[in-house]
Amino acid sequence: MTAVGIDAIEIWTGKLKLDLPETFAPAKGEEPEKYTKGLGLEASSFPDVYEDIVTMGANAAKRLMDRRGLTPDDVGRIDVATESAFDNSKPVSTYIAGCLEKVFDGDFHHANKGERKFACVAGTQSIDDAYNWIKAGRNRGRSALVVATDTALYARGDPGEATQGAGAVAMLISEDPDVVELSTEQGYGSADETDFLKPNQQFPSVDGKRSVQVYLARMREALEDYESVAGDTHPDDFAYIPFHTPFPGMVRKAGLLGFRHMIRDTGIEDDLAAEIGRQPREGEFDSREAYEEAIREYMDALKRTETYRDWYASAIDPTLTISRQVGNWYTGSVHLARTSALKNAAETGQKLTGERLLVGSYGSGAQAEIHAETVREGWRDEIGALNLDEQLARRYDLDFGEYEKIHDAHNHDKETEVEEFTQPSGEFVFTGWGRMNERKYEYVE
Repeated sequence: MTAVGIDAIEIWTGKLKLDLPETFAPAKGEEPEKYTKGLGLEASSFPDVYEDIVTMGANAAKRLMDRRGLTPDDVGRIDVATESAFDNSKPVSTYIAGCLEKVFDGDFHHANKGERKFACVAGTQSIDDAYNWIKAGRNRGRSALVVATDTALYARGDPGEATQGAGAVAMLISEDPDVVELSTEQGYGSADETDFLKPNQQFPSVDGKRSVQVYLARMREALEDYESVAGDTHPDDFAYIPFHTPFPGMVRKAGLLGFRHMIRDTGIEDDLAAEIGRQPREGEFDSREAYEEAIREYMDALKRTETYRDWYASAIDPTLTISRQVGNWYTGSVHLARTSALKNAAETGQKLTGERLLVGSYGSGAQAEIHAETVREGWRDEIGALNLDEQLARRYDLDFGEYEKIHDAHNHDKETEVEEFTQPSGEFVFTGWGRMNERKYEYVE
């Protein structure tokens, strides 16, 4: 059976940077540790005035196509995942295709184009769509281009303000992929929730505490569903476990929950029993409340064990390196986590070919998906071709007043004139509006 998966990855980060401990925290009268230790974030990326979800997505896609020597004829579908769309009819994928047609010979007139929406899980759903399209034999030898692109802004003063971010991840989904092969087994956890939503508004309405609870509940359901088809999971089965990362602090909670689940009735639980006891079983308690309290006490003890800390340091923490520097990219966040893990493996000389990843995606509203991926032989070359470190290093470092101006410039309810902070070069840029209020783009050499 032909392997299908992610053949190439490219990343484009917003060209502006907000330093959280040095700039944001003092302006808010907060201690830097609230952000660096509590949220687990160092900085956020923002788009300059000429950047938006189209330019970031198109720039990531162009770099991918250039590097792989692709033409429009090689791409049979373009799927864009975003929760920052500006049109309720015309999909962002058409804008991105239009941009790419300005610089490539040929066109995408015979490529299927669409836009996926289910909060942050839509990027993974778009990969699933592309996978199914190829497996069904409808691709005619062509690949799919999946772009997850978002500007994740919150209203100023909102508790989520420090987690903001902006950027795009472009992925090529192909037969015989170079990066990872996708598994056929998937697990889902889904329910009608109102933890985070944007009802015809730019900035989200968020119930922060509820959102964490829903995230963890749906992840647990998805893991149980995945195990129903793939068999029990074990911490030793996976080299890395990339999670959707709205902020690294939330992944700390998910990692602990997942580890407790995976070690149940295993030798790891037995080995830890002398130190912290065995996991509570619900049948041992007279009430659900007593059981849940016992679980909380067990998890508090578990997270302090050397066994758990070592596992977290190797399987989870390397997935968070990029997110710490760029913030939440909504649909792109879990794909940043995967890239971060592979980048860490390449930089540390890890032999990863044939190893597996367990990927946990999540979208508010709410749905989680968990699936496994097997690392392919070409992964190191693909990850080595990324210029992400260069992009991060050259971001313009905003002071707080400049941050407020760029936030206003990207606020749909304000008309704010702000001079660009950086000079575009070799990239697509937003140039204004057309006769039907459509957004216009050009390529700057």
